[in-house]
Amino acid sequence: MRRSLRAEARPDRADGAQRFFKCGAGEYGEGDTFIAVTVPAQRAIARTFRRLPLTETDKRLVSPIHEERLTALFILVDQFGRGDTRLRKQIFSLYMKRLRFINNWDLVDSSAAQIVGGWLADKPRTPLDRLARSRHLWSRRVAMIATFHYIQQGDHTDAVRIATILVNDDHDLIHKASGWMLREVGKRASVDALTTFLQQHAATMPRTMLRYAIERRPAAERLRWMRMATKATKP
Repeated sequence: MRRSLRAEARPDRADGAQRFFKCGAGEYGEGDTFIAVTVPAQRAIARTFRRLPLTETDKRLVSPIHEERLTALFILVDQFGRGDTRLRKQIFSLYMKRLRFINNWDLVDSSAAQIVGGWLADKPRTPLDRLARSRHLWSRRVAMIATFHYIQQGDHTDAVRIATILVNDDHDLIHKASGWMLREVGKRASVDALTTFLQQHAATMPRTMLRYAIERRPAAERLRWMRMATKATKP
């Protein structure tokens, strides 16, 4: 797999990728390394290596190269979707063990709903609450994005609960993830649940989260929620 990725690499674009994913000092992706392989190419390579043993996939999951980690996650998502209960449990356990390597938004967003949300679908969801309360930025994003698995099935309960835990989070990437999932609640699961959340939190929740959450609402309604937030912030 590593050789295949290197064959698709565009070193002339690596610096741009590192800027896009905020890899500079003090930024959320600090220290990550890119070789500039496109996502379609990574998905194609993942299909080629879809039967890669977990032990080998794990080696790529802890790689310092971003594209190796993302391709490994594509493989795990595919194997989880096709696997039996035993394999799914192994993949979920590996995912949780390696959370510190799932350390950028594209890595989380490509895998959390399928693996974490998928594994917990018929189990207690308390691991999501623990992740949401973690000091680790990406664990909190995993908790929020994992709820998309249930939103797609018309169930808003976990998304609203996790968004409530995260509503006062101080990181923009959590604001975006929470607002995105709330928007999907209104689109796919329950407009009433979204409205109730906004009635409780619109005046004080981060503006980015609010904007994302109401993005698909009618213009007049969006204006009403934004005015509520503006009024609350005036001295």
